[in-house]
Amino acid sequence: MELAQQLHSGLEALGEDPAQHPCTDYLAYIDLLAKWNKAYNLSGIKDKEKMLTHHLLDCLSVLPYLSTGRSLDVGTGAGLPGFILALARPDMEWLLMDSNSKKTRFIHQALLELKPDNIEIAETRFEDFPSGEGFSNIISRALMPAREFCAQSLPHLQQQGRILPMKSKSLADEIVVLDRGLYQLQSHSLQVPGVDAERHVLIIERRQ
Repeated sequence: MELAQQLHSGLEALGEDPAQHPCTDYLAYIDLLAKWNKAYNLSGIKDKEKMLTHHLLDCLSVLPYLSTGRSLDVGTGAGLPGFILALARPDMEWLLMDSNSKKTRFIHQALLELKPDNIEIAETRFEDFPSGEGFSNIISRALMPAREFCAQSLPHLQQQGRILPMKSKSLADEIVVLDRGLYQLQSHSLQVPGVDAERHVLIIERRQ
């Protein structure tokens, strides 16, 4: 199956209308990631078809759980999931954060080539990022335990905002250590086309 056809089928399997997505930009991102990966080892996945399923479609699977507003992707790496979600949602502003200059250089190149106008880059560690600006969504992809991620995210979260850790395994052990007095939680299993493995997202909000 051609990559474009696989992308269309994958979007439909996620319940999305391919006509409402920038499919050309998605494929250009995969081409660029595959090219840079040969020299910079940005991802352990080398095959473009697997990049499509395990990176791109995996990122897009959380679209239904995003709230509107300015969003932060912590430990974005090669722009996963923030760059992909920014392409999918041009109405949302995104800040992509990573302390690895090799990976932020790739994102700068992707910005030059794909020209989205809703992405900024912060080359810093999360713990060094100054608080003050509130985000509607703070998301990470398998970055750190949910409890630690919540503690670091709260100073940067809007009152009605969401913390969304994406994980590749059951979140039961992480949920049990979160303070239910502070947070209200939802756990969702993600069904990603072409990925025969567990995928989960935890939605964490302040108790009002």
